Amino acid sequence: MFDIDAVICRFDNALRTATGITSGLRKSPAATVSDAELTPSQRRHSSGLMRVNHVGEVCAQALYAAQGNSAGSAEIAQQFADAAREEQDHLAWTAQRLSELGARPSLLNPLWYAGAYLMGAVAGRLGDAASLGFVVETERQVEAHLSDHLERLPLEDLKSRAIVEQMRQDEAAHGQHAEALGAAAMPRPVAVAMGAVSGVMTTLAYYI
Repeated sequence: MFDIDAVICRFDNALRTATGITSGLRKSPAATVSDAELTPSQRRHSSGLMRVNHVGEVCAQALYAAQGNSAGSAEIAQQFADAAREEQDHLAWTAQRLSELGARPSLLNPLWYAGAYLMGAVAGRLGDAASLGFVVETERQVEAHLSDHLERLPLEDLKSRAIVEQMRQDEAAHGQHAEALGAAAMPRPVAVAMGAVSGVMTTLAYYI
C-alpha cells in the first residue's frame, strides 16, 4: 500500500540534509576545544577538507535511508537507523565547523544525495548480506579517508581534528556492526569502483 506520509517524511529528510538544516543529538567533540588563529591558507584548506567530510555525511544519510527502506528484517533496519542517527551528529558537527570557518557546504549536495540514495537502493535490492557488505566497504574507505584528513589538517586546527577523530571512531564501529550482522564480502571490482567514485566526489567537494 502506498504510504504518502512515509514519502513526505523521506522527502523532508532529504531536503533538510541537502540544504544543511540539521541538528545532532550528541554534543560536538569540538565544543570544549579552543579555536586557534589560522592563517588564510590554513583556513581555506581546513574549509575544503571539512566540506568534503560534510558531503560524506550527506551521502551517508542518503545511503542509510535507502538501505533501511530495503532491509529484509527489523534487526537490519534498526542497524541502518542507529547508524544514520550517529551520522546525523556528524552532519551537524561538520556543518557547524564550516560555519565557524566562514565556509559554505558543497553547492552540489542535492546531486551527492541523489547519487548516494540510488547506490543505496541498488545495494539494498541485492539482499541484506550484500547491503551490509556495502556498508563494511564504505566505512572502510571512509575510515581511511578520515585518517588521511587527520594527516592533512593543520596541526593548529584542533576543533576540526577533534571532530574528524570522533567521526573516524564512529565509522569504524558502524563497519564492525555491519560485519557482525552477516555482511558478505564485497567483490574487488565493486570496491575499486566505489573508491573511484569517492575520489571524484572528494576532489569536486573540496572546491565546490
